[in-house]
Amino acid sequence: MRIGWSRHDPSIVSVSATVPFNDLGRQHREMAPAIETATARVLASGWYVMGPELEAFEVEFAQWCGVAGCVGVANGTDALELALRGVGVQPGDEVVTVANAGGYTSIACAAIGAIPRYVDVDDATLGISPAAVASVVNARTAAVVVTHLYGIVADVAGVRSVVPAGVAVVEDGSQAHGARAAAGRVGSLADAGAFSFYPTKNLGAAGDAGAVVSDRADVLDRVRRLRQYGWAERNVASLAGGRNSRLDELQAAVLREKLARVDGWNERRRSIAARWREALGTHLTFVQADGRDDVAHLCVARHPRRDLIHVALAREGVATAIHFACPDHRQPAFSSLAPPADLPVTERSCREVLSLPCFPQLGVDELAFALRASGEVLGRLG
Repeated sequence: MRIGWSRHDPSIVSVSATVPFNDLGRQHREMAPAIETATARVLASGWYVMGPELEAFEVEFAQWCGVAGCVGVANGTDALELALRGVGVQPGDEVVTVANAGGYTSIACAAIGAIPRYVDVDDATLGISPAAVASVVNARTAAVVVTHLYGIVADVAGVRSVVPAGVAVVEDGSQAHGARAAAGRVGSLADAGAFSFYPTKNLGAAGDAGAVVSDRADVLDRVRRLRQYGWAERNVASLAGGRNSRLDELQAAVLREKLARVDGWNERRRSIAARWREALGTHLTFVQADGRDDVAHLCVARHPRRDLIHVALAREGVATAIHFACPDHRQPAFSSLAPPADLPVTERSCREVLSLPCFPQLGVDELAFALRASGEVLGRLG
């Protein structure tokens, strides 16, 4: 069996897998008639940017999240940057964040000229630690980005309780569409929420897309202007930091069709993740949070011999992935952005995390094969 790396995601060992890590084609086939009708409607309309499909999606997604408004943008990284600009982050400000979530907040900070201030994570959830946030907040802190990693709702309330008035809290909900806390859905828990609709997300477009949501009218107004050159009116740029970051009509139409299905897909993700935990909980430590919602964007386990398991499962026909292997403070491109940080939990977890197949269209027989093959591999390791 040939083993290599996926050209789309180098964290995934690629084989002629019996069980794929994901298969987006299955989702499309599941709802092809609806998607084809929606895209044909857009193409026939002759209106491809900033039109009625986007307006409708913004209303529907805002209602689904339980917030006052939504602003569609080009992708999730733009959403983070524009959300931070929307809450008032300026060049030279500090933004408290984690280093184990793929680098997207770091990229957003670099675009603004802000300084990421990395803090360590909770050992069970790998989400941001409110106590760690409290230890670094200072007069230069403008915002905290709370990432709902792997679909697990992070402790937004805990973070908000330790930051002073004037420090904004921004949610990164890109891995947690539809997840809930006691106070509401992800995206409604802080000053603003940023979402990616990259195709692999729980709510995924047919390409890049993103959104910022908020209950704050001032944030929504700034983000609406920033996504289109900073315009207050056509061809009048009144707000610095603007760009071309628009969610196009085709993507909005696709997202509208998928939005009604996300809660059902999330239930299927949860059931698959529960099967993994039940079958392999004696061999692996699963990343989870008792009492908090988990929409299982990823089913992530930890093991000290992660790399060996990653390759061994590929040989058995089970594709897995790593999210994420290199923390931000060890990334060459980010080394000059932030002050040094001591992050022992983050560094250890990045050496141990392994993502297991957990997409909603995973077949019953495929899951049974993957559980059996994984149990055999882990049994041989002892």
